[in-house]
Amino acid sequence: MKSSVITFPGSNCDRDMDVALNKFGFKNKMVWHNDNELPKSDLVVLPGGFSYGDYLRCGSMASKSKIIDSVIKFAKSGGLLMGICNGFQILTETELLPGALLRNKYSQFICKNVFIKINDSKNNYFKNIKKNILELHIAHNEGNFFCSSDQMKNINDNNQIAALYCNKNGEIDDKSNPNGAMNNIAGIFNKEKNILGMMPHPERMIDKYLSGDDGSVFFQNLISNLK
Repeated sequence: MKSSVITFPGSNCDRDMDVALNKFGFKNKMVWHNDNELPKSDLVVLPGGFSYGDYLRCGSMASKSKIIDSVIKFAKSGGLLMGICNGFQILTETELLPGALLRNKYSQFICKNVFIKINDSKNNYFKNIKKNILELHIAHNEGNFFCSSDQMKNINDNNQIAALYCNKNGEIDDKSNPNGAMNNIAGIFNKEKNILGMMPHPERMIDKYLSGDDGSVFFQNLISNLK
């Protein structure tokens, strides 16, 4: 399986994602934001970080990069496109995903482990996943998912909620919501479910001796579904 990770000025999780993808069997290529074309890919990833220093709005300047036209074309043709943290913000800025990521509820940068509950497994990202509750890492100042009531109705009608913040037992409540995200939303799909945006970082949780290995569950499952 071939993957591509897009690097923007200010990305800081692109190398982490490269390590994770290669570890679990992808042949990954790093792609510079100023390139015009994507290499042949089964998966494209917009990584976490602070593209362009988060100026204007998080992800807004990155959404105008040269490579984005090729990324949009890839996604609209059915290719798997995943945005993590800042990548999720970029996906909303390009309108490939609905909604927006607002400043965290208490206006504080959050850096900690959280639990998420997989809400929909009828897709290539979570189909056949061995664990329904994953412990992953978050590190963001703007992870508070928000959308209009009409957008939320469409998201619910199309079962586009990918994952929800929860406690270690899978209970979804205000206490387990780290940033004030609407309905505890940690990640969403587009209607076709080939595009995934998610605030938590699976690439930071691939070694039980350093951080945790629930991210390994995610990547092992993903490549298994694509084979």
